[in-house]
Amino acid sequence: MKWVLFLLATAAVYQVVVLLALAVAWRNARVPSRRTPADRGVGFAEVRFPTAHGRALYGWWIPGGAGEPRPVVVLVHGWGRNAERMLPYVAMLHPLGVHLLAFDARHHGLSDEDSYSSMLKVSEDVRAAIDFATAQPGVDQDRVAVLGLSIGGAASIHAAAHDRRIRAVATAGAFADPRNAMVMPGRWGFLVKPALPLAFRYIEWRIGARFAKIAPEAVIARAAARFLIVHGDADAVVPVAQAYRLAAAAGERAKLWIMPGRGHSDTHLEPGYPETLVSFLAATLEWPAIRS
Repeated sequence: MKWVLFLLATAAVYQVVVLLALAVAWRNARVPSRRTPADRGVGFAEVRFPTAHGRALYGWWIPGGAGEPRPVVVLVHGWGRNAERMLPYVAMLHPLGVHLLAFDARHHGLSDEDSYSSMLKVSEDVRAAIDFATAQPGVDQDRVAVLGLSIGGAASIHAAAHDRRIRAVATAGAFADPRNAMVMPGRWGFLVKPALPLAFRYIEWRIGARFAKIAPEAVIARAAARFLIVHGDADAVVPVAQAYRLAAAAGERAKLWIMPGRGHSDTHLEPGYPETLVSFLAATLEWPAIRS
């Protein structure tokens, strides 16, 4: 009997430790951007706009130019990052002549806190960013695109499934299911695997939704958008199999590019990527490839 009690106590302690570890991992550092579009010679305006739960988001509004209404591309960073992470994409897309909006998601950078961050909250933030962007002068409300990295890409897919204003979504390192992004990578993953089912139930309770219903691969087919799904086959954070699952779920509306040797945060460095991204957005938004 003592051995049974000991094993039960050990299992309970183990489960609590894994839950605490997940809770700690769930907290991301809020680090403001150190560089801005001005460092790349691009004019911009600092903005704040409302999102869900009465919170506000900080961002950079980068106008594409005057004249006829132009498309807008919303740029969404990954976990623990901020708008600065999107500067390479600003450099790629600004010559396209479209309007750009990069922002800090809740619990990131200079945006407001809101208990915790999650894919669902980033999805809400993406839609709030679209509300703000499409209200700006000179924006064509019928030509909206989103570019997201990692959880920002997953959230962009989720947002597109719930907002038919989004015509194009480009992702890099996005996951198909949040549960696959919460497992410890590498050879030590077996240490937490037995405790994950209960841990996932706890997280679902916190966010108020079941992963099976909100997973990007479960909702991507509902979107009206077209997708460019980019992933490195050496990604140690989100396995490349996730990209194949997303592309399969999206069907013919998705273009999949698996980059040999690329990891989780360097796909934008692949030769030919800027041209592919610009071509995808220009074709989907029906806008010339270069417009100043």
